[in-house]
Amino acid sequence: MNALLAYTPDQVCRVTGLTRRQLAYWDDTGFFRPRFAAEGRRFSRMYGFRDVVGLRTIAKLRTRLPLQELRRIGAWLNERYEEPWSSLRFFVVGRSVVFEDTDGLRGLAGSDQTVLDIRLEEVEHEAEVAARRLTERTNEQVGRIVRNRYIQHNAWLIDGTRIPTSAIWNFHEAGYDALAIVSEYPRLTTKDVRAAIEFESCARSAAV
Repeated sequence: MNALLAYTPDQVCRVTGLTRRQLAYWDDTGFFRPRFAAEGRRFSRMYGFRDVVGLRTIAKLRTRLPLQELRRIGAWLNERYEEPWSSLRFFVVGRSVVFEDTDGLRGLAGSDQTVLDIRLEEVEHEAEVAARRLTERTNEQVGRIVRNRYIQHNAWLIDGTRIPTSAIWNFHEAGYDALAIVSEYPRLTTKDVRAAIEFESCARSAAV
């Protein structure tokens, strides 16, 4: 099961090796648009896991093919397949692309050159392993409160998670102790819980 349901551009860059500039340019020019981007709202650009797999595939193809050629291929594939970059197996023969679907190989060029075989199952596995690393928290993140405009509507969160401090406070108010709250959120530590309760208590006192 995939670790996350949606990925920010920064997370996609970490998983795929691409840059934010590439992602933004590809989105703006229609080459590769993220699944969850709202029309006219660049800051809301978010990617699904299939997007991540597709972008890893493109990143691998970019080592052998110019972007102009990938644009031409992508335009042709998008007219015939749904999510082609994350659903087809690709080969590169010289500077030509071969792909495999349910009907077999298509677009085969001369076979006298070295073939780059991009196996979908391997790309997907690599993407999933890299995506899971995004959920690993560092010691510096434990007990720290942050917020990110891309996540949970800019709510205050436990760093390295999507867990709002308000959710921790609600459990605290309901009589849960730190260990009981950790059992509800296994990724947290008691230090996270204490920090969230202290933060919420100060914030609520200041608002009175």
